[in-house]
Order: sequence, then structure tokens, then C-alpha cells
Amino acid sequence: MNSLWYLENDMSPNDCIGIDEVGRGPLAGPVVTSAVWISEKGIALIEKDEVEVRDSKKLSHKQRKKVLNWIEKQPEEIMKYSIGKASVEEIDSLNILQATFLAMQRAYSSLNLNKPFTLIDGNKAPELGNTHVQTIVKGDDTVISIALASIIAKEYRDNLMKELDKKYPQYGWSTNVGYGSQKHIYAIIQYGATPHHRKTFSPVKDLDTANKKISKFISSIAR
Repeated sequence: MNSLWYLENDMSPNDCIGIDEVGRGPLAGPVVTSAVWISEKGIALIEKDEVEVRDSKKLSHKQRKKVLNWIEKQPEEIMKYSIGKASVEEIDSLNILQATFLAMQRAYSSLNLNKPFTLIDGNKAPELGNTHVQTIVKGDDTVISIALASIIAKEYRDNLMKELDKKYPQYGWSTNVGYGSQKHIYAIIQYGATPHHRKTFSPVKDLDTANKKISKFISSIAR
């Protein structure tokens, strides 16, 4: 167990909800957040069962699946979680930061728990109503509820992108999960953008601008 779970040593986890996001940087797909509440007994069980919980980026898919399998066995009095999403359309309309806040608000609301503290990874956070919101830089390394949220959100989003890959296999979403890999960028240039691409993100935005200029030029010479 990570000895740096300092917050759970200083505060009762029974009073805290942790929130993290996944998918702010990709060129395609939604941004996904998770809100997690875990009891003191739940943390003790994680230690007893030797479940490896840390920042999702530092775990393999196999390791994250083991954590999820453990989570799914727990009753709500041990831990509870929810998912919040913001769509590509909302990302393009609001910008990625505000869309992430919206997804966090949805996850928090769906959890349907009233706790005194809500701990959010990073240095910016949305308004969440009647709870004290505290941001924690690298919280997924130091707060167990945030680390759990990062694992849940990542696996949820990765699975979603792998499902979309079945319809759009040329973009490589089964492996890059929407991030700007070389294969993904080449596919955007070759095949264009899908409805799941973020139109305000480069190079999708740049390609769209170029296509509009070409269309305008063709229209002008066709007159």
C-alpha cells in the first residue's frame, strides 16, 4: 500500500469524495470523470487484499482490471462510485476545461452522497454545491479515492473507445484510445474526421479549416 496516502491519515475517508478525470488531451471521444467514496473499512480491505491502487497511468490494463474486479465485489456501504461524461459536442462548445468541470459535476451528482469534503485531482475545480472542494495536485498519487476514480474513469473511457474502434478501425482507437498517435493523425488526413472527433482540436481543426478554404475556392472558380 502506498505510504503517501497522507490525506486518509489526516482526515476520515468517510467524510470525503474523490474525483478524477481522463481524456482531456485526446483528439476524439468524450472526457470522462469518476467520483468515488470509500470507507475506512474499504481502505483496510484494500490493504488486507493487497490491491494495487495508484495513479491509473502507472498501472497496466491487467492491473487496472484487477482493481475493478475488486471494486465490483464491494457493497455500497464499503465503497460507491459514479461516472460522468461530457460529449465531443460539449467539449467543442464549452472548451475542454469547462467540459471537464461539467463531467465532474455529473459524476458528483450521480454519486448522490452528501459529504463534507470533495477532493479533486489537479489545481482547478468546478462548483459542486454544499461540499468543501479541495484541489490536490497529483492527487491520484496521494489520495486513495482519487486514485480509484482515475482507474475507474480510464477503464471506462478506454473500453468506450475500443467499442468505437469497431466502427472506425482505421483510426487505431483500440490502442491509442483517441490520442494523437502517428497512425491516428495520418488517418484523419486520409479519411477526414468522424462525428467523434473534437473539431476544435488540432490537427482536426486545421484540416477542417483547410477543407473549407478548398471548398470556397472551388465554388469561386465554378461560377
